[in-house]
Amino acid sequence: MDQILNKVGSYWFNQKASKEINSVGDDINSLSSSIEGGAKWLVNKVKGKMQKPLQELLMEYDMAIGIFPRDATNYEFNEETKKLTVFIPSICEVGYRDQSVLRFSTTVTGYLEKGKLADIEGIKTKVLIWVKVTCITSEGSKLHFTAGMKKTRNRDAYEVQRNGITVDKF
Repeated sequence: MDQILNKVGSYWFNQKASKEINSVGDDINSLSSSIEGGAKWLVNKVKGKMQKPLQELLMEYDMAIGIFPRDATNYEFNEETKKLTVFIPSICEVGYRDQSVLRFSTTVTGYLEKGKLADIEGIKTKVLIWVKVTCITSEGSKLHFTAGMKKTRNRDAYEVQRNGITVDKF
């Protein structure tokens, strides 16, 4: 009788232990799949992928390197969907050489294509009032800003990175 109870107990213990180990594995998998924001760079670094500087990515897609504030260095770019997310330390405004001003939220998203950043969230420009910028396209020496209406600006005003000035609200 002791041998039977011993085997049943051992079987039960092994089954319980196996379920617990599987549960821990599931927890680790769900944790790793829920990594968001700045932690993704760590995963990419562990995988051996090095992220190029934001300015290099913008140049590769024929966009002016100074469209984002200088301190916007952290970003995520999905090569498959072309979704770009840029992280900015604080809400700020950037003034450019052509007297235009862009206001940035702490997170700016959009879809980056050759010469175009579309479906933008997180950038505004002043056109009498603050208006949401929805698209920026690059065409030769011009940048076209779509913000309630299309506004064209000289690209060279955006080729130099500038510091953002902290503001209270986006």
